[in-house]
Amino acid sequence: MKNSNNLNAFQKTVVGAQFLFVAFGATVLVPLLVGLDPSVALFTAGIGTLIFHAVTKGKVPIFLGSSFAFIAPIIKATELYGLPGTLSGLVAVGAVYGLMSALIRIRGVGFIARLFPPIVVGPVIMLIGLSLAGTGVNMAKSNWLLAIIALLTTIIVSLFGKGLLRLIPIFAGIVVGYIAALCFGMVDLQPVIDAPWFALPAFVRPEMCWEAVIFMIPVAIAPVIEHIGDVYAVNEVTGKDYVKDPGLHRTMLGDGLACAVASFIGGPPVTTYSEVTGAISFTKIANPVVIRIAAVFGILFSVLGKVSTLLKTIPEGVLGGIMLLLFGTIASVGINTLVKNKVDMGNSRNLIIASLILTLGIGGAELTCGSITLSGIGLAALVGVILNLIIPQSKAK
Repeated sequence: MKNSNNLNAFQKTVVGAQFLFVAFGATVLVPLLVGLDPSVALFTAGIGTLIFHAVTKGKVPIFLGSSFAFIAPIIKATELYGLPGTLSGLVAVGAVYGLMSALIRIRGVGFIARLFPPIVVGPVIMLIGLSLAGTGVNMAKSNWLLAIIALLTTIIVSLFGKGLLRLIPIFAGIVVGYIAALCFGMVDLQPVIDAPWFALPAFVRPEMCWEAVIFMIPVAIAPVIEHIGDVYAVNEVTGKDYVKDPGLHRTMLGDGLACAVASFIGGPPVTTYSEVTGAISFTKIANPVVIRIAAVFGILFSVLGKVSTLLKTIPEGVLGGIMLLLFGTIASVGINTLVKNKVDMGNSRNLIIASLILTLGIGGAELTCGSITLSGIGLAALVGVILNLIIPQSKAK
């Protein structure tokens, strides 16, 4: 991995902006789907990331953005309890992260290693990438021409670029794709002209609603498990062990505090972003300083009306072309986890665990008990953990 200490200030700034652009599409998509202000989401992504880095001693190259796991619950809870009440439930989700953080601190890393060995972590990381594949394809098929232009530019710059250009293949892909969209008349710049130069995000304060709290707390199970998978993914990408230093309890606590703060000011809950992990793997730049620069850009763009509006005019097809590559990169990290740890996939026990994690997650299985629903990555990871605990280790091939 390249170290951003070897980059000058300008290079760090450009690479940081690139990482924000990678996270931008998903970060603003969630609030658009659930009726929140996208500018608030950008602001809370930046603030949440800085909170996370403060808690983790600035050691972990992770960016936090709007969580997809809460889309359906937010929509349903808003219908039942209203937006301010729903936000109070989302603030309470941070307490779940705090409880898990304390449990990890008390029981130690060995406790997590037993729950999440490579045979569970590898398929879960693969699932994180594969489950997002549909989102990437749907974004790309909105305009395949722009998607292909952005994708090919990213690949070419990555393989043949020199100097600064080689450090920002994703940024280059977005810029070239956007220029192509302008040439084809596919971008409406009138919203940018009409937007003010400065505009504060539309913050919303939560109102305490115990029903919404009870409704939201079980939903936290899925992003908690995803958080663990993402941290292990960053471990694999960087070659470092952040589970030990600064500790998984710190990453969990940082994520929880960021989630609570984001919800307290009217933003969607934030979580570790696989898109940026994929970008780190692709660019080979993993120093947390660059991630913090991306966070600062997020905050600045949220209050610069014209800039945030300009970012919103990036065609979906351009972002989709980039996501096709990054989501596949994440899945490849999961495969590498299995290979690197020499997991024997000829063993029936391992085959069963990996198969069920992938099929349940990709297939979109759901488990509902009353008002509690567990689905997708969260359900698949939970099944993997349970199977790992109950199937005997000595199971023959």
